Amino acid sequence: MILEKVINSIVIQSEYKDFVDKYIDNILTEFKGQIHSIYMCGSIPKGTAKPFQSDADFTIVCVNPKDIDYERLSKIKDSLLEEYPVVTKIDTIICSIDDVLSKPNEWGFWIKIICVCIYGHDVGEKVPPIIISPEFIIDLNTETKEEVDRIHSLLSNVSDSTMKTRYIKGYSKRLIRALYSLVLENTGVWQDDIIKMKNAILNYCEIDSALVDYLYACYLDSNVLVEEFLEIADEVYSYFENALNAMAASRTSFG
Repeated sequence: MILEKVINSIVIQSEYKDFVDKYIDNILTEFKGQIHSIYMCGSIPKGTAKPFQSDADFTIVCVNPKDIDYERLSKIKDSLLEEYPVVTKIDTIICSIDDVLSKPNEWGFWIKIICVCIYGHDVGEKVPPIIISPEFIIDLNTETKEEVDRIHSLLSNVSDSTMKTRYIKGYSKRLIRALYSLVLENTGVWQDDIIKMKNAILNYCEIDSALVDYLYACYLDSNVLVEEFLEIADEVYSYFENALNAMAASRTSFG
């Protein structure tokens, strides 16, 4: 079964059009000649963004990510957030053309399936069709442990309440996304709607439903004790890791 693109057409609401155009212009001006293409994912390109609630998620593809200075990028972000308060947060991911083409089940999946091109030539068109398989699911989660360990460490040491909320929400979503990847062979599609992700996990995963409901509740309202959240998060990740290892072992024995 071949994965279809999450966003088939760009439908940016009027409240966000100037913001998106300004972001592109600022990036191209600041990093002249270094940008191959720019992409978005999430609610803004889908046309479902909620003013003063939704984030903006961009991905920049270039020849060499080291050419993109994060301090300069951060200044662009801060300036735009001040000018366009309708956006709550701006996230920018940077990868290389080689990343996309050489890692089709990781960066290729991200650009081809999750994102939509808003500037330049869509390098995702060069990525071969992505077939849902255990190999794909395992490759997709190559960096999941590293990401989970990083945010676990950040949350364990957080003191700022705003950052605590952001980390818990992000951690919850990341774990739900990881669990959802386990049931792709059942659903046949990649969902970016977290409610649909949660429901599919409850339908197809053998994990305790209370753990999934807890993560979803924390995604909606992160006002929970850090220690309690981390205990649940560790239990969920342990389930995920065991399931992924079993998938890998099964692939090896039958491969």
